[in-house]
Formats: sequence, structure tokens, C-alpha cells
Amino acid sequence: MSGTGKTVTRVDLCEAVYQKVGLSRTESSAFVELVLKEITDCLEKGETVKLSSFGSFIVRKKGQRIGRNPKTGTEVPISPRRVMVFKPSAILKQRINGQEITAKADE
Repeated sequence: MSGTGKTVTRVDLCEAVYQKVGLSRTESSAFVELVLKEITDCLEKGETVKLSSFGSFIVRKKGQRIGRNPKTGTEVPISPRRVMVFKPSAILKQRINGQEITAKADE
């Protein structure tokens, strides 16, 4: 996939809040950190975080299974764990593909 190659960082998000909302740089930084902390705390508790017109962050449990080392072929147990997945909304999918947004509600 091709893109601009730019990675958006916390600093970029803080600057965007500063430019567009009008909070001070310190307040903008605190605001961004607060939002990210709230999302992280919810995910740690296993809750789904749904952001309308953007998507959902979902924590899934994976059970123990047997994996295989691709070089040696040796079987290795993979312990149970939780993984986080992101499911983009239909609106976000349309926007990144340059399609016109339909009136359908997002997922």
C-alpha cells in the first residue's frame, strides 16, 4: 500500500488540538493524554471502545495453542493471551477509499 509515509504522533495530535480548538499547548497536550489514557484504561478492562464514524477497538481472548518454529519445525506452545483489534467503521472505510459517504449508519 502506498501512503504519504508520515506517521502521526502524540505531538502532532496535540498540535492539531492546539491549532483547531484554541486550547493552550499545555492544555492540548493534557487533553490528548487524557483521551488516550481513557481509551487505554477501557481496553485494559476488556471493554470495547467504539468511536462513532471512526471504528471500534476490541479486545479478544486467544486460547493456548501449539505453534511451529518455521525454521526448525519444532512445536512450541503459545500461551493464552488477549489481543486488541481495530475494526474501522463503514464511514472510515469509504473515506480512506475516496468514496462518497452514504447515509448508512456506521458499524
